[in-house]
Amino acid sequence: MKIVRVNETLTTKVTHFFTKQWGSPEMVISSGVYDCSALEGFAALDEGQNIVGLITFDRKENEIEIISLDSLLERQGIGSMLVEEVERLALAEQKGAVTLITTNDNLNALKFYQKRGYQLIELFPNAVAKAREIKPSIPLIGEHGIPLRDELLLTKRM
Repeated sequence: MKIVRVNETLTTKVTHFFTKQWGSPEMVISSGVYDCSALEGFAALDEGQNIVGLITFDRKENEIEIISLDSLLERQGIGSMLVEEVERLALAEQKGAVTLITTNDNLNALKFYQKRGYQLIELFPNAVAKAREIKPSIPLIGEHGIPLRDELLLTKRM
């Protein structure tokens, strides 16, 4: 497996990946509406050059915001490697932090990021209801049967 920068040659694969994983490459969160297939990112490729993990991000003035992180092979270090690539980029560009927004039901993400030094910084109550106005396909019930309604901001200072 290798980690590569997402570029034009991967555009079709990235779009297909997001459509298969999420129904579309569109991500609606408190910080904005994103076309994940058009964002910068890193991909984990298997021996057949298939995407098995993908992280996308948006550069802000003094931070890099992770917009999406997906791994098709759980507990193999793919997510960790992808996050580490973004953190290395933030350090190289002298960004003050790496941030991300996740939903209240995403217990796996909350555990994953906190174990890697990210802190819960802010709660956005009922943010998902606002996102549903833009993207009605967002479900009402999320992981573990938890009502999907709030967003949480996590930050790791560089």
